[in-house]
Amino acid sequence: MHLFDRVRFGNVELRNRIVVSPMCEYSAIDGVPNDWHFVHLGSRAVGGAGLVFTEATAVSPEGRISPGDTGLYNDEQQHAWARIVKFVAEHGAAPGIQLAHAGRKGSTEVPWRGGKAVTGDDAWTSVAPSAIKFEDDYPMPAELDAAGIKKIIVDFAASAKRARDAGFQVIEVHAAHGYLVHEFLSPLSNHRSDAYGGSLENRARLLREIIAAVRREWPAPRALFVRVSATDWVEGGWDIGECVQLARWLKDDGVDLIDTSSGGVVPYAKIAPRPGFQVPFAERIRREANIATGAVGLITEAKQAQEILDRGDADLIIMARELLRDPYFPLRAAKELGVKVEPPVQYTRAW
Repeated sequence: MHLFDRVRFGNVELRNRIVVSPMCEYSAIDGVPNDWHFVHLGSRAVGGAGLVFTEATAVSPEGRISPGDTGLYNDEQQHAWARIVKFVAEHGAAPGIQLAHAGRKGSTEVPWRGGKAVTGDDAWTSVAPSAIKFEDDYPMPAELDAAGIKKIIVDFAASAKRARDAGFQVIEVHAAHGYLVHEFLSPLSNHRSDAYGGSLENRARLLREIIAAVRREWPAPRALFVRVSATDWVEGGWDIGECVQLARWLKDDGVDLIDTSSGGVVPYAKIAPRPGFQVPFAERIRREANIATGAVGLITEAKQAQEILDRGDADLIIMARELLRDPYFPLRAAKELGVKVEPPVQYTRAW
């Protein structure tokens, strides 16, 4: 595999294996993406990425992390996304959306305002598998009942339909980083004794039911990814062995790729980030579950990305902060790897 090989997932062909990771911008008003999102996402398409994901986009108002999060649960949001989707696709990148629910990490302020519980009229009641706070100064979530769980599944499906109508080409379901779906997966945050708690099969039930509902509105061969945290980095928590089994089930459920991250469900996990520290998780899932994976986490150099592919550790290179620093990383990487790519015609005199 080469970083600049074309690659197909379902009915979508990507011009290369570089993916813009979902990165929250905390800059929406009432969930509606605006000119900031247009420029942020559009510039990464112009910069040469193969797939450009939106930030975690809430499937309901209460599914937002903060009041500044984007959503896809009403017509105004859908129309605003359609404009961005059109531009991204016109400049050669596949537009993707990450659908998410914040769970017990919801109703919190944007990071530059402290990131803790929202107060006053802007606050809402967060929800979770169990009534356990993420941290002392986070909101106390309400434990979901059967009707609440059913609503969340319906909300994911409704947002998938809106994503289809807005022109997105890839959906990723967010099941990582301590947000709602990951909260159900992890025994650290899921203390339920019903059909959604206890055994691995039960803890995975919500995600699998979401995937089934999304697939009804987003049928194959439309590309469907899932982002997971491969481990909680805490003894007795969610781990890579359980994640491999989940990936096997998700492949059977019609998922095309596992976007492999880690952590986020508890604030006290001991994580020692280093370049490529999550790549072994992507490699193990790819090998043992026989499903395509994306590698993410402190991948910052073209040579490093190519080595991951050379080893067969992953199928896509999913990049976040390096693409914040340099939206044109793909064009620079192509030059470093000796690959000729075509920049936008407006930029050809520089390349």
